[in-house]
Amino acid sequence: MFHRTPHRQLHPHSSRPPGRVTWLRLFSLLLCASVAASAQALEVKLAFLGETDSAAHRGALQGLAEAQAQGEFLGLTYALEAIDPETALPAGTSALVVAAPAATLEGAVAAHRGVPVLNAVLVEDALRRQCRPNLFHTQASTEMRADAEAQWQKANPEGPAARAQVWHPDFTRYAAAQLNKRYRDTFKEAMTDEAWAGWAAVKLVSDTVAREQTAEAATLLSALRERLAFDGQKGVDLSFRADGQLRQPLLLVVDGALAGEAPVRGVADIEDLDSLGRVECQP
Repeated sequence: MFHRTPHRQLHPHSSRPPGRVTWLRLFSLLLCASVAASAQALEVKLAFLGETDSAAHRGALQGLAEAQAQGEFLGLTYALEAIDPETALPAGTSALVVAAPAATLEGAVAAHRGVPVLNAVLVEDALRRQCRPNLFHTQASTEMRADAEAQWQKANPEGPAARAQVWHPDFTRYAAAQLNKRYRDTFKEAMTDEAWAGWAAVKLVSDTVAREQTAEAATLLSALRERLAFDGQKGVDLSFRADGQLRQPLLLVVDGALAGEAPVRGVADIEDLDSLGRVECQP
């Protein structure tokens, strides 16, 4: 397995020392807690568009449970309402998680321009190239996966081909083992790519609500674009590219077994998440 130094920084040329982002986040949350303690609980409304009997929805529910646990200390309560394409978005919704075909996703993005819409299942590169200002992708794109697999093959020219995944139930580093256990204990199944992406969509929104101390959709939209710092149990702060794609390490799997991580050491800078996939908005 290829190993990385824990808690890598996202930008290799940053002057911030390792771990500083984590401590700043903790300080921010503690500060939020002191403010929230004297305030009335803030209700955060989230919506889910897609099949409720799906891994993405179960992942979103796992994220909701963790957001609720955090919210108890911060004066925040969360709700996740399942809707269908014909249902109007409930008033005051902070964000919409979508696990549905491209036409449904695109319709939701167009209908709710001021609300963050998070795609948890679709991998198509064309959806990223649209660069919609309110569309975010926690699911990895086809190009990201292809780049990760090419890096692996370059490092292992005589070895078996690997398949790039967002998540794996045997991933244990960076508290991933605990997340896998929580999910398995709740749903009696292994966490998959779509389950992780659904979890991440809810969790990164709730983390942003906690930092910003608001559930207002427009403010969250700006914060997700410009100020996201989300770990995702992958050992590095993740952020969104201009095309809405979540920068993230990928896992490399051979015959179902976890074999490595990308960016692949010796082929790319292991801190360079932009070595995976398209970086800029390009039609």
